[in-house]
Amino acid sequence: MEPVYREALKLSEQGEPYVIATVVRTKGSTPQKAGAKLLIRKDGSGVGTLGGGCVEGDIWFAAKEVLRHRAGPEYRDYYLNEEIAARDGLVCGGTMYFFIDPVWEPAVMLPISKDVIGAYEGRQPVALATLIKLEGQVGTLGAKLFIHSDGSSQGSLGTEERDGLAVEAAQRFMDYGMNQHVEATDGSELFIEAYTAPASLLLVGGGHIAKAVAPLAKMLGFRLFVLDDRREFANRERFPEAEEIAVADYTTGLEQFSITPNTAIVIATRGHNFDDVALESAAKSPAGYVGLVGSQRKVILIYEELLKRGVSLDRIREMHAPIGLDIRARTPEEIAVSIMAEVVQFRLSGTAKPMKLPERQLMRIYEKVQKERAEALQAD
Repeated sequence: MEPVYREALKLSEQGEPYVIATVVRTKGSTPQKAGAKLLIRKDGSGVGTLGGGCVEGDIWFAAKEVLRHRAGPEYRDYYLNEEIAARDGLVCGGTMYFFIDPVWEPAVMLPISKDVIGAYEGRQPVALATLIKLEGQVGTLGAKLFIHSDGSSQGSLGTEERDGLAVEAAQRFMDYGMNQHVEATDGSELFIEAYTAPASLLLVGGGHIAKAVAPLAKMLGFRLFVLDDRREFANRERFPEAEEIAVADYTTGLEQFSITPNTAIVIATRGHNFDDVALESAAKSPAGYVGLVGSQRKVILIYEELLKRGVSLDRIREMHAPIGLDIRARTPEEIAVSIMAEVVQFRLSGTAKPMKLPERQLMRIYEKVQKERAEALQAD
């Protein structure tokens, strides 16, 4: 949502009011997930998207009405039944919850927008908690709590409990730029959004697997870094997608990169001895995801060495080795798909289970069609 905040920063600097509509929660199948945003300017134009179609159109209209009447924030739900979805060619059957948040005092949003953009650009991650649904008399709908990476905060959501819930949740996922809908014990609802630099991927070893991974990672929006101890395997011609390339020893080479919990390290060097050293270096880094290409036997031998060298069992448990999801990959390109599928699944906390329609659902469809056929025949 960086473009939305860049526009918010611009409008805030100009002192112009605007509205930000956010998807704060979803159930079932929906065209967008929580965190999607649309900024509407006072002239009715916008930046961002909520998923398009009638859903976005209705929320857009509501936001313009808020601006026109200088109204307060609104919390709305939108059930995508078959009739509504069909109007825009959607095949959805879920519910979307929106928070329409007008900004009448741009000066208040100015420092927040600056810090969010700073987080996107690589400075410290931050989080913003908003009171989106109010129960009781304490607090103000739309109240905000801005949370820094050290746990300090500015503003309030109305009660100590809400503030504490927001800080606790933000610190759990701030490094990954995720969001969460939280309900307080008084029934009030909070939406907490974290902002950080785009996820990065460090390829340790510039061989054929890394070369296959690079364009896929770039397509998925990862910042790409490459490390190899051979110049012919770590250069701009071989990896045009990379932002940074280093030719260095695997023992110390990782120190040349800015590694954060939002960094994934994929190790695929040319031999066991190099994998061993590279994995130990990666284990000492704060990278959230560390994966190693290789057989189970190789992984067992390397893990034994790491334990002997003092790498903790907990850190080894966090590693992904052998790397990737089991799709029976054989070629470098297939292996690249397997690797990136697991990296994305890790970042988004996915289950990695097939999304195929369950057999029971298929049978319901079949039985419905059979019943309709029988009724049609009887009518004839």
